Amino acid sequence: MKHNPLACDLKTGVCGNAEQNEEIMDFNLSKSEITLYYFTDPICSHCWALEPELRKFIYLYRHYFKTQTIMGGLLPQWADFADVKNGISGPADVTEHWQEVGQHSRMPINGTVWLNDPLHSSYPPSLVYEVIKHEHSPLGERFLRLLREQLFVFNENIAKEDVLIRLVNELGLDSDEIMKKATSTQGKAWLQEDFNLKEQMGVRGFPTVVLLDQENRGMKLVGQRRAEDYISALEKLTGKPLTAGKLPSLAEVLQKEQRLFAKEIEVLYDVEPAKLEAFIESELQGGYVAKEILGELYFEGQ
Repeated sequence: MKHNPLACDLKTGVCGNAEQNEEIMDFNLSKSEITLYYFTDPICSHCWALEPELRKFIYLYRHYFKTQTIMGGLLPQWADFADVKNGISGPADVTEHWQEVGQHSRMPINGTVWLNDPLHSSYPPSLVYEVIKHEHSPLGERFLRLLREQLFVFNENIAKEDVLIRLVNELGLDSDEIMKKATSTQGKAWLQEDFNLKEQMGVRGFPTVVLLDQENRGMKLVGQRRAEDYISALEKLTGKPLTAGKLPSLAEVLQKEQRLFAKEIEVLYDVEPAKLEAFIESELQGGYVAKEILGELYFEGQ
């Protein structure tokens, strides 16, 4: 019986099967500077829960590294997957687990897609992401964010072709060309390159962040972590105190992201939940729309 990778542990913050490692490790890779490798998957619930903390770390310390997002292949297919220990024997069993992750993290997750229109695999959205990443790189991360919003919050099956086409069109790209490339030999080769890197670095669970320096020494952090954990790992790797950059204004972040959830703003700007709405009004001065879903506020630019 195989372990179901969708069984994510609330204590470790890991989707999949992996130990949490923070020691400096030696990776046999050739790099000229520090790189942050983010191993993830469009349907990883703890990756969605991680977004507030990882965004904060990247915004504050991105002048120390470049980033690469690597697809992990969390769910090839449901055949032969079962996890009796976690009560998961099929797609319908994921709903309650996902909702628990959402409640614990306050990054809203509906989860009933697994009851009403279950995904057969995480490969289709991953393949489309690979094409956009390689051929339209500035839009790759935006597309991944759209995938997660539509799946976790708005409960859409992002493995379906019509959903993927709509999201690609939202980016202003040629969906016919992108979808054709995603299922081509080249699209599959790009995804396999990510899988090869995952194996080379010994990544078995998601999210995993690897910080790799120019001497091929790396810090591996597995599971849902705080921004402070990534800062500490980067300090150990560089061997010196870090200087944080200046955070962009909330108006700038909202313009880029287009939609932000309450937890994301609270974490990024160290705002107490009770003071959030006053903070947003003072920063945006009415230039936003506030909405609520699954008991959580979110904000969109006007």
